[in-house]
Amino acid sequence: MVIPPPNVTGSLHLGHALTNSVEDAICRWHRMKGRTALWVPGCDHAGIATQVAVEKKIKREEGKSRHDLGREEFIKRVWQWKNEKGDRIYHQLEKMGSSLDWDRTTFTMDPGPQEAVKEAFVRMHEDGTIYRSNRLVNWSCTLKSAISDIEVEKKELPGRTELPVPGYDEKVEFGVLVSFAYQVEDSHERIIVATTRIETMLGDTAVAVHPKDERYKHLRGKTLVHPFTNRKLPILEDDFVEMEFGTGAVKITPAHDPNDYEVGKRHSLPFLTIFTDDGYIVEGYGQFTGMKRFEARKAVLEALQEKGLYVETKDNPMVVPVCSRSKDIIEPMIKPQWYVKCLDMAAKAIEAVKSGELEIIPKMHEKTWYHWMEEMRDWCISRQLWWGHQIPAYFVKIDDPSFPARQASFVLFDELTFSMLS
Repeated sequence: MVIPPPNVTGSLHLGHALTNSVEDAICRWHRMKGRTALWVPGCDHAGIATQVAVEKKIKREEGKSRHDLGREEFIKRVWQWKNEKGDRIYHQLEKMGSSLDWDRTTFTMDPGPQEAVKEAFVRMHEDGTIYRSNRLVNWSCTLKSAISDIEVEKKELPGRTELPVPGYDEKVEFGVLVSFAYQVEDSHERIIVATTRIETMLGDTAVAVHPKDERYKHLRGKTLVHPFTNRKLPILEDDFVEMEFGTGAVKITPAHDPNDYEVGKRHSLPFLTIFTDDGYIVEGYGQFTGMKRFEARKAVLEALQEKGLYVETKDNPMVVPVCSRSKDIIEPMIKPQWYVKCLDMAAKAIEAVKSGELEIIPKMHEKTWYHWMEEMRDWCISRQLWWGHQIPAYFVKIDDPSFPARQASFVLFDELTFSMLS
């Protein structure tokens, strides 16, 4: 058995103690029966958690960021930290009396596992299991990295609430619904929409209404005018809109909202990314350009009030996605990332239980198993980290007009990687 590797950043907790006790009992039982039992110890490099811990240490002691040090020096510091702190977990396992084979102790960033990751990536890329795609991801502006769904905490708010956000001196207001109006082009009419993230209206590319909503039938084919960019926004008809909710009109920001992303694909809308990787408004938005996203929240609201387009703000119970590592507010962003196809694997996992090849005890948990597998999505394996396994791929561009462009392709394994595997 391979021990589920604990993170190098932490100490063992009761969950580890329970798991290790069960595994130890299994090993000892089989040894008592005269069998050979190998229990391999190990530790996980914990990409995000370790990088954040070392970054905080360097910032606290030297007032520098990892970018000030550079990649090579930063990685050197992480290894120093790991060598100083990383044995704590092993000492705890020893104190528990775990009968592990200590000669086989393995760290996930040891040369062997690193080569195994590269080999696995190459094989899975060649057979089509791993692929690259430009999609909406959970983006942490503090980490400047995508994170998985499991690393996102859902914070429920009863209404208007101020939360601390990394990088901001003052708390930021959440749990409110802001209504504002878009002017119909060449008309005195307006359409009122509402949003919990008023700053994202800078990236709106349409407004949607339900096809059966009689209130907006006369506006079919009309366009709205964006108050800050003069961008023309089409009025779309889409079944996803709830006629009874609010005004029955929904602003569409395809590049910064999961539902809007799907609407954008269905109607071939422009996908406008309005934030930089570290959460600042990009070029092209006048007075808002260069603002932090939650400073822009206030500024956009004030600008709408000045233009007479602001309608109201009211309390709105909602769920705020928070990065479990950095405590930053997650920003949905479109990024080119690497994915693992999971649907075929999920189907095989379902069949294994139905056929009896795999038995889940107690049987009542089969329902949970099927729910997990049936709701499976392709897994984003990219992380934009310096500490961790490098994805062994990069895109070659040859600056030579005599060389056919079609020969530029993905080449496997080089230092010039553009994303990391956590």
